[in-house]
Amino acid sequence: MFRNFALYCFLLVFSTSAIAVPNFSVQFKRNVKNIAEVQITNQTLRSLVCYVAIDGHKIFFLLRTLEPSKWYKATDPAFNYSHFSTWCDYLSLHPEYMPKKK
Repeated sequence: MFRNFALYCFLLVFSTSAIAVPNFSVQFKRNVKNIAEVQITNQTLRSLVCYVAIDGHKIFFLLRTLEPSKWYKATDPAFNYSHFSTWCDYLSLHPEYMPKKK
């Protein structure tokens, strides 16, 4: 009895946390100068705050609903897709990145 209850609680916790993750895709390519590039596409109906990092340098940006970001490129042809780090989360959870009102 307790084993079933614990299993149901475990499944409930992990099934809801999987739904809370924003849905975005990451594409990589090389441009005509053989420089690695990355683009993030928002696949949700909510705005996201994201960053692209390479070699420790982070570039934060806002990503509107269902839109791709611009292509962010590395600085050296020696970099490849594994040198990039990306992150996105819901903008509503990070108010410090909200656009400043004029």
